[in-house]
Amino acid sequence: MATVELTTENFEQTVSGDGITLVDFWASWCGPCRMFAPIYDRASERHADITFGKVDTEAQPELAGAFNISAIPTLMIARDGIVVYSQAGALPEPALEELIGKARELDMDDVRRQIEAQAAENAQK
Repeated sequence: MATVELTTENFEQTVSGDGITLVDFWASWCGPCRMFAPIYDRASERHADITFGKVDTEAQPELAGAFNISAIPTLMIARDGIVVYSQAGALPEPALEELIGKARELDMDDVRRQIEAQAAENAQK
């Protein structure tokens, strides 16, 4: 599957659904972003069941701001509408593949329980 350009108009719909969505926050002037782009594109071809999106932070500053993106490239992974990973830095291909494997292995029921427990703990403070 090719990558999808994400904008303020389609971001929420794309990321909030079931399944895994990877989001690459990037800019054309960013050298590490240009180095990471072919790695990301190859992964999108290998994992057709995953949505691979790209946010051009120059064209979509609202999205970059909403996710507090302060360095690019930043890779974000959402699974079943929950952000489970967000970190700046270009990844080598093996590291990206390992990260995708870990996202696939997540027990989302456990993740939801952890989020609920954290919210309950925060509400008591």
